Amino acid sequence: MKRKKIKFKSEFYSYAVYLLLIITFLLPVGCSTESSHIKWNPESKRFETVHTAWDKTGAVKEIDVSTAPSTQAGTTPVSVPQEGSPVVQVENVTIPPLEEPAPDPDYIVGPNDIIIIDVIGAPEYSSIFSSTSVFRGSRVDGSGYIQMPTLGLVKVGGLTVSQIREHIQNLLKQYINEPSVVVEVTEYKSSPLYILGQFKNTGVFYMNQPFNVMQGLALGGGYDAASANPRAARIIRDKRVLPVDVYELLMNADQTQNVWLKPGDTIFMPDNKNQMVFVFGAGNIGMSIPLPTSGMNILQAIATAGMQKVGYHSRQAYLIRSLSPTRGQLMIVDIDAITEGDALPLKLCEGDVIYIPKSGMTSWNEALSEILPTLQAFGAILTPFVQLKYLFD
Repeated sequence: MKRKKIKFKSEFYSYAVYLLLIITFLLPVGCSTESSHIKWNPESKRFETVHTAWDKTGAVKEIDVSTAPSTQAGTTPVSVPQEGSPVVQVENVTIPPLEEPAPDPDYIVGPNDIIIIDVIGAPEYSSIFSSTSVFRGSRVDGSGYIQMPTLGLVKVGGLTVSQIREHIQNLLKQYINEPSVVVEVTEYKSSPLYILGQFKNTGVFYMNQPFNVMQGLALGGGYDAASANPRAARIIRDKRVLPVDVYELLMNADQTQNVWLKPGDTIFMPDNKNQMVFVFGAGNIGMSIPLPTSGMNILQAIATAGMQKVGYHSRQAYLIRSLSPTRGQLMIVDIDAITEGDALPLKLCEGDVIYIPKSGMTSWNEALSEILPTLQAFGAILTPFVQLKYLFD
């Protein structure tokens, strides 16, 4: 009889584990959703249906179904997790916006620009000629010089049109009494702006005056709302992502995000097809995982990465969530609470970075010191927030 009881107990736990896995994969897995689940009530000593709603952090809030509306809009991220949530700690992180002085409103001549220098009444000193009724000038070389009759090489790069005019007039005074010079830029080729991704117009555009982000976006002619991912749009300068939230600028007219662009900047609008999450472990173990349109929760991601095979400290999983290029959250997730049925599996969002330590940790600083080398290896495909916060000085 005793053996039968032991066998029955073993079989009960086996079925319970299988049931938990089935429920895990059947649960809704969006970043923000409302659902219900079955939970043991120790007071009534029975299983009861509990209706829950997820906020942006994945925290669970129990809802009184008699007064709650049928649907709940996404809520503002919270710093104190709700009861029953697998998230035991949340730290909100904000990256300060880019602050730069306004550029000179006048165009600065540079390499590859073509300019006309017309000396009034003295065409022999001019840098202008016509071909088939089209007037042409001199192209600025890579060092910022143009070739002029009599004067030879003249430095014009880095100067405005009015500064070039004054400079050439001073040079001509040794040959002409009170020279009068007209300077005009006929081709603007020194200030490229790259518009890439899901814009209607993509390619290289040349700025003929200072442009801000909104003006740069206008060059793209809008984007395809069905395929674009404006929340992940980014501005890249010198191979670094800038702390600019393009989505906030477009949707909420936040002018602090409307910074001035510089020659060589890139505005990139990614598509919404190649969304990923990242699972890393101690010892530079890690992988990127495609985020299916149906969604994914943290247990599914850990299983896909095979972390349970190498061993990890399940009670504290560390997660970096990107809310925008300039805002994010650092979370500590209790995996045990999920597997024991005390909390729903945390729903993952695009760009989530999960770190699974092999031993217990006491702080985020400790976790970051271990995860940093792996972040650097995956740097190019991580979200702008992660790049800005942890990969750039």
